Amino acid sequence: MNVQIKGKQGKPSVRDAIEQDIVTGFYSPGDRLDEASLAARHQVSRTPVREALIQLNTMGLVKMVPNRGAFVTQLTVTELVEMFEVMGELEAMCARLAARRIRPEQLKQLEEAQQACATAQQAGNSDDYYYANAEFHRLIYEASGNGFLAENAHALQRRLKPYRRLQLRVPGRVNSSLAEHEEVLAAIRAHDDARARDAMRNHVVIQGEYFSDFLALMRPVERQLIPGE
Repeated sequence: MNVQIKGKQGKPSVRDAIEQDIVTGFYSPGDRLDEASLAARHQVSRTPVREALIQLNTMGLVKMVPNRGAFVTQLTVTELVEMFEVMGELEAMCARLAARRIRPEQLKQLEEAQQACATAQQAGNSDDYYYANAEFHRLIYEASGNGFLAENAHALQRRLKPYRRLQLRVPGRVNSSLAEHEEVLAAIRAHDDARARDAMRNHVVIQGEYFSDFLALMRPVERQLIPGE
């Protein structure tokens, strides 16, 4: 599910439109975001584009470099490992609480999201799986019953979106991800909070051979470090 905040005329705000281009891979990590090009693309003046880039810089999706402009944030391997570790713990807590607190209607929605993941997997469509997967995780955040936890999980998930999408393009990763979902879902359905916590942590944190494959996929989109950094 792809939800965007709307502007005054019912259209996505410039910030949300640029954010969407980043998380869907239209712009890759390290790409320069030219204000004039963005203004033409979104049919606005450069002022709202500049304001949007400042907001995205605050969110961590864009990096503003003095005298050089704005670039899509490119995380180092160390930063990625650290952020996925924290993401694993946040989502593990969400799953643990969801196993204790999930309501019947929420469980039904989670099962429907898992079915959507299975449909995308069977079709061999990693992009459709990405969106269904995001909804599966969102529902678990919501089912935790802890708004502060859900808010922080959403914030970190947003920063990692470009990399979580790329992760699903590792050969075989969609299949293993779906199986891991089944384990998480079974634990939540059984109200086994410890099992749900461990299953979710193992699902989110990039480990073993998949991490090496993930790094190999990252190399084609890597850029040279920006001079002057």
